[in-house]
Amino acid sequence: MKTTSAAGSNTTIRERLGLRPIINVSGTMTALGASIIVPEAISAMAEMASQWVEMDDLQRAASTVVARLTGGEAGFITACCASGITMAIAGAMTGTSLLAIERLPDDTGDLKSEVVIQLGHIVNYGAPIDQSIRVAGAKVVPAGTVSVTQDYHVREAINERTAAGLFVVAHHTVQYGMLSLEEFCEICHAKGVPVIVDAASEYDLRGFLARGADVVIYSGHKFLSGPTSGIVTGRKDLVRSAYLQNRGVARAMKVGKESIAGTMAALEAWEKRDHAGIRQREEAALNLWKDTLQGLPGILAKIIPDPTANPLDRLQVFVSPESRFSAAGLASTLAAGSPPIIVRNHEVERGHFFLDPCNLHPGEAEIVAERLRAILTAKDRPADAMKAPRKDSSGVLRWPD
Repeated sequence: MKTTSAAGSNTTIRERLGLRPIINVSGTMTALGASIIVPEAISAMAEMASQWVEMDDLQRAASTVVARLTGGEAGFITACCASGITMAIAGAMTGTSLLAIERLPDDTGDLKSEVVIQLGHIVNYGAPIDQSIRVAGAKVVPAGTVSVTQDYHVREAINERTAAGLFVVAHHTVQYGMLSLEEFCEICHAKGVPVIVDAASEYDLRGFLARGADVVIYSGHKFLSGPTSGIVTGRKDLVRSAYLQNRGVARAMKVGKESIAGTMAALEAWEKRDHAGIRQREEAALNLWKDTLQGLPGILAKIIPDPTANPLDRLQVFVSPESRFSAAGLASTLAAGSPPIIVRNHEVERGHFFLDPCNLHPGEAEIVAERLRAILTAKDRPADAMKAPRKDSSGVLRWPD
């Protein structure tokens, strides 16, 4: 949508900043701006931005909203899910000792400072999750192997120094051979160890606490479509200890008043959202893309459910040599177009990528379909059409050039 700037130019802010007008069929990715913020959150942020407010009181109000939506005893808003993990772990270490909070990440003394996590859950979501543990001053204790965790792996990893167990729910984790949340909680709780769940990209705001978790951390800027933020919810004593880390290591992770207000508004909008209507629009986009790809040489498209049981589907696009593309080459060609179309490409080395319909503006599903057909039916292929996937950090290292 075009807007008129203060100078009167009929351009979007993205154009004025010289940024590419991308179409996001990758999903709720932080690297792409996470989500389209709902109007209710934008309005709340704008209203709060010019106001003075006592931040602890604002967070008390947020706690009421978070508790109502999640079933937790208390909650608060923080900068992001990664900061919420660090704060929850630090809180499990220090309790409400203000001196211990000031000393972190130095755990000298009698603090419990080990965190047990299944090896198949040590993922990278843009940064390694074990770093969120180490920032608090805690030691990472991996349990099991990358392909299987047995009950005794976790049980024997727990000792008198164990502060918490961390359980990760994400498509990045190994999706087989791991202990379930219920099993993990049963083992930890039998030894008096609280369980913290990283549920950053999850749709279910109540299920993880109901299944036994003590603290759950959600992203406020993914499926909730709020501003960049994290939501910490659960047992009141653990939430209080996590919140108090704002006086220590979490000072560098502080969240603004406008983001707290925006996240509260996004939570309240979630209660009223037409979830069924959203699913229908997503299904229409998926069927359009599947029909577009039907019968094209070397291309197979299947609608598949979300791997962590979120109530949404994606289109998995298999690319074989008969198409005269590799999966990496086709994804790269889509990204190089105008406008760039960014697919979910974290598995291109396996010969496929995904199209995610949950972040589309009106008319964009049709643009994606048209581009796919145009690229795949063209007589000529780009020079890198068959390129192999490759890890290359050179672009990152050139920033800001």
